[in-house]
Amino acid sequence: MEADQDNKPATLQKVDMGKVVGSMDILFLCLDALRYDAAAGEEASGATPVLNRYGAWQKCQAPGNFTYPSHHAMFAGFLPCRYGIKKLADRELLFYPSAIGLRRKVPDGSYAFNGSTIMEGLARDGYLTWCVGGVSFFDNRSDMGKVFPGYFQRSDWNPSFGCRVKDSTKNQVDFILDQMGGIPPEKKVFLYLNVDAVHYPNYFYLEGAAHDSLSSHAAALRYVDGQLGRLLDGWKGRRKRAFVICCSDHGTCYGEDGCYLHGINHPMVDTVPYKHFFL
Repeated sequence: MEADQDNKPATLQKVDMGKVVGSMDILFLCLDALRYDAAAGEEASGATPVLNRYGAWQKCQAPGNFTYPSHHAMFAGFLPCRYGIKKLADRELLFYPSAIGLRRKVPDGSYAFNGSTIMEGLARDGYLTWCVGGVSFFDNRSDMGKVFPGYFQRSDWNPSFGCRVKDSTKNQVDFILDQMGGIPPEKKVFLYLNVDAVHYPNYFYLEGAAHDSLSSHAAALRYVDGQLGRLLDGWKGRRKRAFVICCSDHGTCYGEDGCYLHGINHPMVDTVPYKHFFL
């Protein structure tokens, strides 16, 4: 893959999801609120060696401007799409929702699923679907916080995974690695992990900072990178090969044009990093 420099887009490896589904585990790692420029900057400086090991970030359009709409789209198969596409037909769909009638023919390389979500389709094809939550939309503590976890056969969250916990990603990864041993090796797994460390608040990842900024956002990503290395290395011990989707659901603002955080349409919110790769 090529790094995204001088507006030259990164090229992702072509994937035949028909060969992935049924033969490999699938990991979906969402780095909640990670903006593209921060990810690309840390990549270029070599500060995220684990993620760099698996290829360059692709500049993409976010499916929504905050967690709730974005995940409804992604869980229906509409992952972040290439930044420069001009029409719906140009979307490259790893997961093709059969019921929606987008095209007469399933696109080459897509996994056509039946049901209202990717997880429902994969469960019908024998997968254990597992969610490990982060932000409050995955915390099971409110009616709205139960919606996304309810799409999975298994969902886990506890307060140590929350946004305000500095070791949240470490705690999530420790939990996953501990629980993996209880899953039969022959059982295929679709794991969704919502990594919330990059989300606000993130000032505590930057020494001496008293408030969130683009610099603390980037520092949080560096912390996450080290923890994801443990997860990916640990997962290799479970299965010889797995397919990984790693992306953000939306970006966030730190004062650009007077805008702050997300839930608004701004280029820093609407532009996200995406990559996929094989372990």
